[in-house]
Amino acid sequence: MEPTAPDQEPLLLKVDEAARLLCIGRTRVYDLIRSNDLRSVKIFGARRIPRTSLDSYVASLLEESEAA
Repeated sequence: MEPTAPDQEPLLLKVDEAARLLCIGRTRVYDLIRSNDLRSVKIFGARRIPRTSLDSYVASLLEESEAA
């Protein structure tokens, strides 16, 4: 397995990493997952969040703010 290049972002993020990128707490990330606002997957019991899921969530927030 090749090491990840420094400029390449991971496909799956840990909950802590997603929380840091969204500038929210871990508990809030779990709340978003539970409410299906943020999609996630489990790999061997570990919760991971696809990077694309974060992008989709932020896009939905932008759409909501533009509609208001």
